[in-house]
Amino acid sequence: MQNPPAPGHQPNPALFFETVQGYQRAFALKAAVEVELFTAIAKGNQTAPAIAAACQSSERGVRILCDCLTVLGFITKAEGRYSLTPDSAVFLDSRSPAYLGKSLNFLLHPNQRQNFERLTQTVRTGSQVDEARSTLSVEDPIWVDFARGMAPLTTQSAQAIVEYLRPALAKSNSPKILDIAAGHGMFGIAIARQFPGAQIYGLDWGSVLQVAQENAQALGVADRYHQIAGSAFEADFGRGYDAVLLTNFLHHFDAPANEALLKKVLAALNPGGQAVILEFVPNDDRISPPQAAMFSLVMLGNTGKGDAYTFAELARMCSNAGLRNPRFVAIEPGFQSLVVAERATEINNQ
Repeated sequence: MQNPPAPGHQPNPALFFETVQGYQRAFALKAAVEVELFTAIAKGNQTAPAIAAACQSSERGVRILCDCLTVLGFITKAEGRYSLTPDSAVFLDSRSPAYLGKSLNFLLHPNQRQNFERLTQTVRTGSQVDEARSTLSVEDPIWVDFARGMAPLTTQSAQAIVEYLRPALAKSNSPKILDIAAGHGMFGIAIARQFPGAQIYGLDWGSVLQVAQENAQALGVADRYHQIAGSAFEADFGRGYDAVLLTNFLHHFDAPANEALLKKVLAALNPGGQAVILEFVPNDDRISPPQAAMFSLVMLGNTGKGDAYTFAELARMCSNAGLRNPRFVAIEPGFQSLVVAERATEINNQ
């Protein structure tokens, strides 16, 4: 039986309309990025006419868009003048090293949108109706855009990985690191910059690794950055790694596939070496924290069998693959976490 409304509660359809019209917010942001509205404001253009001139856009269009972005919380307005919020100044001014505007090419890619237009059938079947048609090809240039666009998001989590691994890697003059699904390469590169003797092996599709190599060159570690092109499930990792990074990768697959991959990781690690998993990790209730919990829907819409896994689920995968002592490491502030496990030492194997 449905619970009666709380005393004094008046039914309000606001959440319904906010949700149904959510796509409008996404495309308002996309339009602002494409006309470089945030950058124009950052350069000192604060009135609608000045911003319109800087963006080479109509005054009417800019005024309405700026007011919308004010309502959404991306900019502020006082006495007819617009200013960036602190977050927008960091992430939406195209001159900022943390600029996220380039990520929209991937996040709002037509394939992504089409996948969610088919979500009703996906919910009914539990998997994409036509996974081959809805999955982006590995040759699609969008993956290069993704690597370039998402790199600014890595700073905090990359530093968390560095700090977690610091005690173990400091014991070696030349630690060897495998970065699976390296993409932009910034996780491995962060380690290389902190440990002058570290040798980094980035694994991803060849076209994407070009981005990693560009970043390694720009940050002065190209001579210690090595490429392994191909699929993580098929490529030869080699051996002798002190740590293997699996950043934002396991959520694409189901538990059996992940366990098979983690067994490869185990074989590639030195005794005592560590597997470092970066993921959206919801609590056991699967509805908190919000960003991690909602990521399951992203995986439902865009993958055949992916999910956002709880710590207990990731720990079980690690243990089933032979990795020991899985543990949870929170990243504060942030909406992702680390799950770390290790290969047993030779003494413990005896």
